[in-house]
Amino acid sequence: MSFDSVLKFFLPKDRVFYGLFEEVSATLVLMGNTFKSALQEQDLSKRDQMLRTLEDLEHKNDETTHRIFIELGHNFITPLDREDIHYLATSLDDIADYIWGAAKRVVNYQINDEYNTLPAFAEIIAKSIDAINTGVFALRNMKDLRAITAACMQVNSLENAADDLLDHTMLKLFSSKITAVELIKQKDIYQMLETVTDKCEDAANVIESIIIKYS
Repeated sequence: MSFDSVLKFFLPKDRVFYGLFEEVSATLVLMGNTFKSALQEQDLSKRDQMLRTLEDLEHKNDETTHRIFIELGHNFITPLDREDIHYLATSLDDIADYIWGAAKRVVNYQINDEYNTLPAFAEIIAKSIDAINTGVFALRNMKDLRAITAACMQVNSLENAADDLLDHTMLKLFSSKITAVELIKQKDIYQMLETVTDKCEDAANVIESIIIKYS
């Protein structure tokens, strides 16, 4: 084996890992936008049909995340610490899992969203994912650290907004005269949606820890 071949073997596979992360992030953006559009749809049958398409996107992200773990096992040298790659892959995958989990609840429960909380949460989630996407795509070069930091801060701010939205909605629900069953269903959905924003914040924290380590 030539020296060039040996050197090529040990060089970090930047394009492999960064490309896979970008693929996951792009799919998340599609999920976030689809989720937002679905929850703005007035026709419930169309809404449910749009939400069901998220299952295929969630499966796609599962497959890409699995490819990241396979590459992690095959590559001796990686562009980031192996733990950071694992944490970032897992945190991004969690976002997809919880969005699909929330979508299933919306389809199955068919709640009366009197306060339009669903589209409000969907808007926050879509914006959070867009900010994460900015951070993920900037990791490849890490030239604009200020933009990455600003994106992470935006995710944290949006998570706080989701907390406030959940609190205000819960106060309205518990002071309303809806049935206990309806209350339980709505509470479950809204808490799941708030958890999606928690998962977005987790991913932003991983990105922020990476740029602190490598900047």
